[in-house]
Amino acid sequence: MRQGEIWLVNLDPTIGAEIRKTRPCVILNDDAIGGLPLKVIAPLTDLKARYRDVPWMLCLEPDSSNGLTKPSAIDLFQVRCLSEARLVHKIGAITTKELALVQKALKLVFGMA
Repeated sequence: MRQGEIWLVNLDPTIGAEIRKTRPCVILNDDAIGGLPLKVIAPLTDLKARYRDVPWMLCLEPDSSNGLTKPSAIDLFQVRCLSEARLVHKIGAITTKELALVQKALKLVFGMA
């Protein structure tokens, strides 16, 4: 379970507008930190055309390295920390370039841009 990997994650139960069900998520936390069996993740959702203009949504096309089966978007406004026990299995990984774009979007979300 390493930074940049995409895992199928069970996000239920959820409350309100949180993204729910079992879906792909990207591991965000640095591999060198954390002593607890927790991961900081961002969920993926089906790609919609309007997401291309939203600065905290990173659009991904399916390919052999990310393991996705349909166009998706990483929703960096729904970052959360959860138990490793929620991670079902690894699907793939994002590229180094995509990880840099994730980090840029997170700076915007957290007001550090």
